[in-house]
Amino acid sequence: MPRKQSQGKYKLKTHKATSKRFKVTGSGMLVRTKGGKSHFRRRTSPRVKMQLDEMIPVQGKGIVKRVHRLAPYLKKQK
Repeated sequence: MPRKQSQGKYKLKTHKATSKRFKVTGSGMLVRTKGGKSHFRRRTSPRVKMQLDEMIPVQGKGIVKRVHRLAPYLKKQK
C-alpha cells in the first residue's frame, strides 16, 4: 500500500521548555510564572512566597514574538 502524500507545509517543532514556561490566556495575552521558586526559600517571607505563584504578563513585543516563534501552536491551546 503506498504512503499517503503530505499536503503543503511542514509541521513545525515546538520548543518544549518555552511551551512549559509560558501560557496564553483566553483573551490572547501571554503570561509567565516568576522564577526563584525551587530552592533557597527558607529565609523568604510567606508573603513573598505567595506572590511568586502569580502569573504575570509578558512585556515587550520582541519577547512575545520570540515566544510565538519558538512555540508556534501555543496560541491555539485552550
